[in-house]
Formats: sequence, C-alpha cells, structure tokens
Amino acid sequence: MAKSSKKKIDKPDTNKEETGDAPQRHYLGPVEKVSRFTDFDIHLFRQGKHYKLYEKLGSHVMEHNGVVGTYFAVWAPNASSISVIGNFNGWSKEEHALSPRWDSSGIWEGWIPDVGVGEVYKYFIISNDGQHLEKSDPFALWCEVAPRTASIVWDTWYEWKDTDWMTQRKEKNKLNAPMSVYEVHLGSWQRDPSEPERFLTFKEIAETLVPYVQEMGFTHVELMPIMEHPYPPSWGYQITGYFSVASRMGTPQELMYLIDQLHQAGIGVLMDWVPSHFPGDAHGLFRFDGTALYEHEDPRKGYHPDWKSYIFNYGRNEVRSFLISNAIFWLDRYHTDGLRVDAVASMLYLDYSRKHGEWIPNEFGGRENLEAISLLKEMNIAAYSEFPDIQTIAEESTAFPGVSRPVFTGGLGFGQKWMMGWMNDTLKYFEKDSAFRKWHQDQLTFSLVYAFSENFMLPLSHDEVVYGKKSLVMKMPGDEWQRFANLRLMYAFMFTHPGTKLIFMGGEFGQTSEWNFEQSLDWHLLEFAPHQGMKACVKALNNLYRNEPALYEHSFNSEGFEWIDTQDRENSVLIYARKGTKETESLVVILNLTPIPRPGYRVGVLNPGAWEEVFNSDAEAFFGSGSVNSKPLHSEEQAWHGRLASVQLDLPPLGASILKLKTKKSGK
Repeated sequence: MAKSSKKKIDKPDTNKEETGDAPQRHYLGPVEKVSRFTDFDIHLFRQGKHYKLYEKLGSHVMEHNGVVGTYFAVWAPNASSISVIGNFNGWSKEEHALSPRWDSSGIWEGWIPDVGVGEVYKYFIISNDGQHLEKSDPFALWCEVAPRTASIVWDTWYEWKDTDWMTQRKEKNKLNAPMSVYEVHLGSWQRDPSEPERFLTFKEIAETLVPYVQEMGFTHVELMPIMEHPYPPSWGYQITGYFSVASRMGTPQELMYLIDQLHQAGIGVLMDWVPSHFPGDAHGLFRFDGTALYEHEDPRKGYHPDWKSYIFNYGRNEVRSFLISNAIFWLDRYHTDGLRVDAVASMLYLDYSRKHGEWIPNEFGGRENLEAISLLKEMNIAAYSEFPDIQTIAEESTAFPGVSRPVFTGGLGFGQKWMMGWMNDTLKYFEKDSAFRKWHQDQLTFSLVYAFSENFMLPLSHDEVVYGKKSLVMKMPGDEWQRFANLRLMYAFMFTHPGTKLIFMGGEFGQTSEWNFEQSLDWHLLEFAPHQGMKACVKALNNLYRNEPALYEHSFNSEGFEWIDTQDRENSVLIYARKGTKETESLVVILNLTPIPRPGYRVGVLNPGAWEEVFNSDAEAFFGSGSVNSKPLHSEEQAWHGRLASVQLDLPPLGASILKLKTKKSGK
C-alpha cells in the first residue's frame, strides 16, 4: 500500500485539545547542528526551483545518533537570532536557539532531542532591527485550533488504500472524459443537529459525503480551502498555514482518510489553492522576519485592496520555491487529483482593482504581472511533470489569452479555466421573466462564439449564492413550480453545453436560502416534493452526462457541437446537437424557455430513423408536469432546419427534451 512519507516514527499519544495547556516540560538536550539540506538543495531554493521544500524546511521527527528528536528549519534571512519555543522547554526564548547556515541562504536550523510528534512550538525571532516576533512555522503540517496559533510537530505518514484509483485516474481526469464537480465547503456541508456549533471532523464527514456524492453521480468533489485559516468568514481563502490542514476539522490523517474514501468510491478530489494573497495575522507570513519577506514592501504591489490582504512577491525566488512546493505538496502527500487555483485574474494584472496611480507598471510599461505569469507557468509545468494525470483549473474571469493552453505554445499551462462569461450570461437570462426572453436569446447563444478558445469548466459556484445574490432556485422567476422548472431547465442547458461542470453544494436539491458558512445545508428540504424532484433531476443529468459520449468526448472542440436552430425567438426555443465520435451517439437538445407547452413542434434531426427521448426535465419524477415523449419519434422525409429529415414532438413547458437515435443496441 502506498504511503505518503518514507518512514514512520512512532509517536506518543496526544490529544489536540490538550496541546495548548500541556504541562510545561524541560528537555535538557541542547540544539545540535544537524542539516537535511545539501548544497544542491540550497542552489535550487535560491533559484526558485526547489519544488519539494516541505521535505527540508519545517519540523521533521528524525533519529540522530540513535536518539529520536525533531529537526527544525526556517527561512528568515533578516533575523539576528531565532529560537524554538514550546511546552517542551517552558517557552524559553534562550534555551533552544537555531543556527544560521554558513551559506547565507537565510535558513536557520537545528535538531532538538526528545521532541516528538504532538509537541507545540513557535519560532521566536529577533529581527535585525530589534523586533521581537513569535511566528508559527510556514511549513507546519498541523497547528493548534484557533484562537491558539502555535504549530504542532506532526507527520504525513498514512496507509493509503486507493491504489486502484491512483492507477486509473489518468482515464478519469483526461480532457475527453466526463467531469462533473460537486463544490463543497466542508465546514457547512453538514453539522450534527445536537451540536450545531461544532465542525464535523474530516472522518465524520466521510461517512455521509462519500455515499451522497456517489449516489448523485458526480465524478469529482472540489474542496474549498481546507488549509489552516483562523478567520472562518474567509471561507478558507485567508490562509495562515499553507501546509497545514484546518485543525478545527481534524488531523492530516483524517483528511487523508476522507480523500482515501472518496477515491475508493471512484470519486476524484480537487482542492482549492490560494497563491494570490495571504492575511496579515501577526503569527503568519506577514513581515515574517520583521521585513516584507513573502510580500512586497511597496503596497502598490504588495497589498490587495479587495481582500485587505497581502500579495506574494512572485519575483523572489525563495517565495516561488515556497509556492510551487505547496502546490506539489497537496498533490504528493494528500493524493489530490487536481488544484483549482483561486483568483488568477488578480495575479495576472498589476492594476487589478486599483485606480490610476495605485499600481506600478511592469518593466515594459504594461499592466501584466510578468512575475506572476511566470510563476503560474512554472507551477503548471512542475505539477504536470510530477503528476501528469492531474488537472489544474484556473478561476480566471478576463480575456487573458491561452490560460488553458500549453506553456510551450505561449499559454499559462492550466488544464481548464472557469467559464465566467457563460455563468454571468446564463444567470442573467434565466433571471428574466419568460415573456421578455425572446429579446435576449443572444445571452445563451453568445457563449458558443468563444466556447472552444479555452478548455472551459462551467461554474455555478459558491460566489453566486452569497451576499444577497439569492440561491439559484430563488433567482428564477415565477411561482414555485416555475422556479424549480427554470432551474431544472438551466441545469439541462449546462449539462448539454460544451465544457466540464461544477455545482456548489445545495444547488443540486434547490436550497432556497443563501449559503451560510456557519450552519449546515437545509437538508430537511428534501422532505418536500420540489426538492426531491430537483435532486432526482441532477442525479439523472449526471448519469446522462457520464453515459453519453456525445456530451464529453469533444467538450473542448467544435466537432462536438452544432446549432440546429437559434432563430425561433418568438417561441424562445433553442435547438442544438451534441455530437460524439460515433454518428449514432449524437444527441439533439431542444430547450423550451417559456412556460407555454408546444405540442407537435417540428425539429430537424441529424439522421433519419426512430428517435427516442432519453431525458426530459419536465418528468413527474423531477416535480415536472409530466409532458414527456414516451414513444419513439419516427422521422419524416420533410426538410426542416436545413436537415433532410425531421420529427415532431411535444415540447414541455420550461423544459428540455434530449433525443437520441434509437438503435438495436439500446434495446428500446
């Protein structure tokens, strides 16, 4: 069985709730000058090319001269002295001083005997200008539960049981495979009703999340940031511990258990990664050694006005090694199947959310952040070189060219990019009363003008259901029945549109309230028929998507899509085909975007023969009216929509009908 580190060190029994109040113990052993670094490590670090710094920096339990202790190493080039403080030495600031390396790398290191897994610690730093700082370890693998801020000596040893998944994930993650992603905020997906204020642990969540995602047919989950973040309202995007799991939800091994269980159930795991900014908490990266070490000194480059946080100095080689190592760490030690990179647009442009005079042009006088662009390219090259069967996905909202194109062709090297334009246009269209939609049909058709310029993922993410934007179902117009019918119709459009898919938790059953990160989803709504129907509809769409090659084989090229009719604006009907490699696998999709049923509607089809309806969003099982086409639709030799053959069918109100050529193989 695969393990996530080479050697297991026996560790004492520890209780994370007790770590901060553990009895103060004094170890008499002095710090010894031990190093895990080679000269080549230092060279790579200084060049920004060390992609596994987590094997060197941080705290590492190891034997030395037959004694078990912990090696500590931290980068702080502008410190005059650094010592390790913790329960083990009574938080003495003099007892265990680290030594600076002779090579002027700025790394301080040392080995302390009898310090093992479970010990809490910080670095006490005296800066060159006399500041006294207490900092958590930037490479700590675990930390105390907030509001405590100390790091904890830990390891990433785990007995993985996901060998089958890891050997086959190349097929699951490839660009011509279906990818339907369930975006999850683990802290609010579910809570224990008897203890609503308590976060469930990763292990507890696994018991319900895994079978639910499997039942719903999603191929992947995307975890909103689960790195250590003391401020819960940031949803995980204000990270203080880039290598540490969120301690309020359990240990590193408990997160590994969750990922392992998802993998064993055939579900991929994407993880949100935030290289765009970090908070100014006193114990974190901010002014780590008394200077702007990880960030820029000049606020025009180093301060983020939107999030009131700090921007990494992407031009500093040691910071580049830190960030790329962090990306590799989650792919390596946690078997993550991909990274969704947050706020890429804010990284690409120096003037992002800044007024004239609040930013500094690049060396050529332009607005592009050349250092960030270089970092993203290098991160993608490193990630795909080490793990060629993963996916990196950019949240990027501008027209920056080549985000999901290979670096060797001038692109950024991401595997996919969020299609924010599709999301905005689609939601604006569906929010309109159906009586006015005929004048706005371009909002649905425009996305196909640029759909194949990138490898797009269609996102209906957490950002669309907060801050007064309403939940998805409550954005829809009309009475209750129409709202649910509109949302089912929108999902049908989404699942038949080119690109991979992402739905934020709660959207799959039509949660009526906005997402609240402080409480569980409203699972009780599934007692009611509209929500049961919505859940059944999304489950059916996932099943259709995974089982119909026409919907995923050509997600990122024009071979897989063909308009049949975009001109029936008066009736607000759109018709298009999704085409597979085999002609018989092609589908015809008809969207009736008004609540008016349209019996006997004629549609041009790709081939003559008997067509069958393989999906109808108005099915009674979905809380629809039951206006379905249950019998085969035999084509007639009547030219229509530029095709030689056509069929007549009944279009459901606010509904989608998906047709497939009936073959002997289908048995229908």
